[in-house]
Formats: sequence, C-alpha cells, structure tokens
Amino acid sequence: MTCNLALLAWALEPARRGWPVFPLRPGDKRPAGHAERLCPGTGRCADGHRKPEQRATTDHDLIMAAWSQHPYNIGIATGPAGLLVVDLDMPKPEEHEGAPGGAESLLALCERAGQTLPATYQVRTPSGGLHLYFTAPAGVRLGCTAGRLGRHIDTRGWGGYVVAPGSTTPHGTYTVTDETPVAPLPAWLADLLIERAKPDPHTVMTPVRDGTKAARTALERECAVIRAAGDHARNSTLHKSTCKVARFVAWGNISRTTVEEAIQAAGESTGLPAAECTTTIRSAMDWILTHATPREAA
Repeated sequence: MTCNLALLAWALEPARRGWPVFPLRPGDKRPAGHAERLCPGTGRCADGHRKPEQRATTDHDLIMAAWSQHPYNIGIATGPAGLLVVDLDMPKPEEHEGAPGGAESLLALCERAGQTLPATYQVRTPSGGLHLYFTAPAGVRLGCTAGRLGRHIDTRGWGGYVVAPGSTTPHGTYTVTDETPVAPLPAWLADLLIERAKPDPHTVMTPVRDGTKAARTALERECAVIRAAGDHARNSTLHKSTCKVARFVAWGNISRTTVEEAIQAAGESTGLPAAECTTTIRSAMDWILTHATPREAA
C-alpha cells in the first residue's frame, strides 16, 4: 500500500470546492474498481451497481481513507459537481498537418455565433488539450456530448467525469493553467447543448402553413437547396439560404420560429452538427434583421 501525499492533497482540493471526486486507476484515466458487467452485487453494490458518479464524494474522511491506501488519480463527477466542462482535444496524429484542434473549432464556433467566452478555470491535459470549467445552468440537466459543438470538442456534464489536476499519466500531468474562478456557462452555449429530437433525414418536409404564399414558397425552395448541397458547400449554402428567407421575416410575412425550425431540420439532414446549424442560422438571421431598411421592414 502506497500513500502519495501530493495526490491526496490534489484529491482534497476539488472536494473543498464542493466537487465530488472518486478514484481513478493509478497512472490512468479509467475509474478504479470493478466494471458494471463484473459487479458482484455485494458490499457497496448490494442494492445495485454503483457507478463512479454515484460513488463520488466530498467527504474528507472517505477521501483520506482512499488516497492513503493507493496513489489513485482523481476523477471529478461533473454532474453532481454542478459543472459543465468543455474538453478541447488536440488533432489526432493521423490527421493532416494544420488540421484544427478543439481550441480552433471553439473559436470558429464563437465567431459564427458572434459571441465570446468568459475567462474561467482551465486545466491543461498531458496531450496539450484544455479543459474549460463552467458552472452548469440551474434547472437544466446537461449530459455529455462528443463533437456536437465542433470537431475535437467534447463536453462533460451528468453521466461523465474529467480527470482532475494533479493526476498523472505516462504522457504527463494535468495542470491548472488559469486559476480564474469558474464562470457560469454562457446561455448561448448552454442552448446549443440542450438535447432536442433529431429530425429524420429521410423525411420529406411538409408544406409550410405559417406565412404568406411567397414566404412559404421561398422557405420550401431554400430548404430543398440546402438538402441538395454538397459536403463542401453545406455551411455556406445554409447561410445563403437563411439570408434569402430572412427577408420575409423582416418584412413580417412569416415567423422567425417557423423559418429557423425548417432550415435547422434541412441543415441537420445533410449531416451538419446541430450546433453548427444553429449558430449559422442565427448569425444569418440576426444580420438580415439588423440591417433591413425601414422601407424593407415595413
């Protein structure tokens, strides 16, 4: 049995912040203990298998007992901690030189949305990636996502965990790079992470009932254009088509909700991530509505 006082101190730090922790295998990112398929159904699992999220604790004595026995790495159960952590990965070795990583993808997402992210607590991973910590919004149970916000961007909420600073793998140590207090997750980003029913890409769009005949015709035509766009032109086509139909919203001929829902479904049917569709559509819509002249908007 080996006690690593440094790891013990690092395990107590998240608990001090109110973030429940649980042991990871020494030198590894995987949870310690047995997997669900190997659960003996005894001891702490007598009433059913207890997953790491359920075992996570802020209890000082329990943490002392665990980390005094073994040099465990540290996992933070993000859901119970009230956190939403944005995980920005580096490009894979097999990707072409200059391929964007998670940080570049997040910057592009912010630019498309016309938004910025607040300074917040950050942790550098051994591979060179970043964990951006945010407090999750109240009343919303955000889970984990992989690639929804963009290439090499994952998020960790309920049902997930992050490796805490101080933990070490053969590739290096998780290190705090910004000790800024944890900022609330921006509302626009939270909105992109809320689970919504995905449209069936094979469903033919039903005729639009809301709006004038010209507006309905334009919307149906542009949705067809979007669905027919090639892989390399999907986002630009989505933007152009939204701009064309947004004129009718500015003129009061059709509701913004009707247009956005229809174009969102068309965009997702081409394989574009939901978040990318949403930011592109909102950016185009906001620009047209902001720049419509009084005569046009009349």
